[in-house]
Amino acid sequence: MNKYIALAFGMISMPVLASQGDFSWHGYVSQGVTQSHGSNFITDDNAITGELTEVGLNGYYRIAENISVAGQINYLDGGNRFEQGARLDYLFIDWKLPDLPGKWQGQVHIGRFKNRHWLYSVTRDVPQTRYTSVLPQSVYFDGFRDVALGSNGIQTSFSHYGAQNIWELNWSYGRSNINDSQRDFLLGDEAKGDIKQDFVHQASVFWQPATMTWKLGASWLNSDFRYTPSQDDNRVAGNADIERIMLSAQYFAENWEVSAELIREVQDSKGLFFPGFAFKRTGEGGFVQFRYLFNNNVSGLIGYDTYINDRSDRDGRQLEAMTGGVIPAYFGYQDTYTLGLRWDIAPKWRLQGEYHWVEGATRVVSLLNLDVASHADKHWEMWSVQLMYWF
Repeated sequence: MNKYIALAFGMISMPVLASQGDFSWHGYVSQGVTQSHGSNFITDDNAITGELTEVGLNGYYRIAENISVAGQINYLDGGNRFEQGARLDYLFIDWKLPDLPGKWQGQVHIGRFKNRHWLYSVTRDVPQTRYTSVLPQSVYFDGFRDVALGSNGIQTSFSHYGAQNIWELNWSYGRSNINDSQRDFLLGDEAKGDIKQDFVHQASVFWQPATMTWKLGASWLNSDFRYTPSQDDNRVAGNADIERIMLSAQYFAENWEVSAELIREVQDSKGLFFPGFAFKRTGEGGFVQFRYLFNNNVSGLIGYDTYINDRSDRDGRQLEAMTGGVIPAYFGYQDTYTLGLRWDIAPKWRLQGEYHWVEGATRVVSLLNLDVASHADKHWEMWSVQLMYWF
């Protein structure tokens, strides 16, 4: 097995190096208890629920020396955060390119591939690789989770391992299917037509010193969505364009690590709700989280995450005035403080818990859907405890 395929699968908790032959398969099972209090982000009516289920099965098959196939199916239940059910998470052909000039090495993924442009995007769907069950919403927005997680198309990755530096360059182009649940999240339950992602174009670069103690990166995304109404629809034809720029950083020490990402995204929407409707805004935010290893089995995490829906309206007052009070001002921003604890109770068994204190609600629901006032209080909380096993 070549080391680049092993590295890719290692990133998603697949111990491929321990397998024999040209075929291997692995999986995970996770079950938890969760609640959102004062918000419908996870549960309705402040209910405590077991809607925190994740089951996945993945496999790898080497067709030839430099060509393989990888895939994963999973079942997810995250309450109101995303649609419950089974998914084809990824299925792609992995082609290792011949040696390139200047000691560069590359690979190409064709099919449904994973988004590898952000720090946690490639591991987002594997519970034992996440520090919390709910990732920072400024970057890893659960409302569009399935769209952001991967695409159908082509992705390339080029790596250079030098004596002093390690470089990784990634590029991808494709599209994702958008189901009715995501359509309703964006446009409201009254939308009856079809929404399609025309394309998503992404590129990223990451740098590490040979010591591997630092990792710095930058990424860019551009995507276009188009809505076609049905005959009995009260929505109209329209489109939305999203452009995102991000900076990423990690620092690793013997017993602790720090991770951070900053984001700025521009959303430009036209039509959709009525002819002549136009809405353009620039959102920005990011997160920083600190993880400390008390010993080989126990670690703790503290984090801060923030997002502003429109940088020209940081406190949301213009949003509230513009909508005549239909959307409260606190839907214009969201600040989250997080505490987490992880305990490896046995080999391949882990118990993980977290608590989030939140002010604001801009990531609770899409603001293109104006029926939002009942979705969250200004101050709300969420927590979860999750038991996981992988094999």
